[in-house]
Amino acid sequence: MKKNPYVQFTKYLIDFMFLSGIIVCGGVPFIFKEAGRYIPIFKENYFPFCIIFMMAGVFALIILWNPRKMLQTVIREDPFVRENVAALKRMGSCAFIIAFIMSLRLFFVITPAALVIILVFLVAGLFSLVLSQVFDQAVTYKQENDLTI
Repeated sequence: MKKNPYVQFTKYLIDFMFLSGIIVCGGVPFIFKEAGRYIPIFKENYFPFCIIFMMAGVFALIILWNPRKMLQTVIREDPFVRENVAALKRMGSCAFIIAFIMSLRLFFVITPAALVIILVFLVAGLFSLVLSQVFDQAVTYKQENDLTI
């Protein structure tokens, strides 16, 4: 099969996001220290914000790792496998964990952006879990079809 440019672009985009996510997650203490010079809330809540954002960052990296693995099955032209079902469930769980972690931030400061982030990750978690069920059914149908002569 000819390489699909959308798949290739998506793969490179996710790889870039994953690698830059590692750098940003590791740089949170330095970034927040610098932000504290200009934005008082970062100085006042430096340590809790570092913990909250670094923890959320780790789970975001786990979310990004899973579609990287899933894209390999698309490239191999075999996307309907149980590993992708498990990856979607993991992504959903991580999204819910991020929503919870970010809700802890509300104890320090309530902003519209924080509420939007929580809502986005709740919806993403639900979407991932529903999509995992769709993939699970597709895998079952594929396996039954593969056994049919």
